[in-house]
Amino acid sequence: MSDLVKFKFYETALQANRDKQILAENGINSFIANEQLIQSDWLLSQAVGGIQLQVFEEDLEKAKQVLQDYKDNEEFSMEVEHTIENPGFDFVCPKCGSNHIYRDDSATSFFGVSILTSHKFVCYYCGNEFVH
Repeated sequence: MSDLVKFKFYETALQANRDKQILAENGINSFIANEQLIQSDWLLSQAVGGIQLQVFEEDLEKAKQVLQDYKDNEEFSMEVEHTIENPGFDFVCPKCGSNHIYRDDSATSFFGVSILTSHKFVCYYCGNEFVH
């Protein structure tokens, strides 16, 4: 029987679950470790190494290839057609052109309270992080 190995590390459960689903669609079993622990107390993230996606050792190379293929070919292959009405900002994502963006205040917050206004933005559509 093959052992589980740590495959990838994530800051958010959403990213880990997306990759887990992609692997499952390609016949690769994977498991997420520390998801519930970090969601209940995010301060423990550094102590336990973040949210971990684990795969069986025998599937490691195939899992790497599947996620790389997804990133290269499918991640941003959809056309931008779902922009939002009355966006909160008067600019768009420089990578995909979507106006569905949000300000990332995580770098300028202390215990969830924003201290300064961040100039870092993230696109909901393609995940691109940019400064404006």
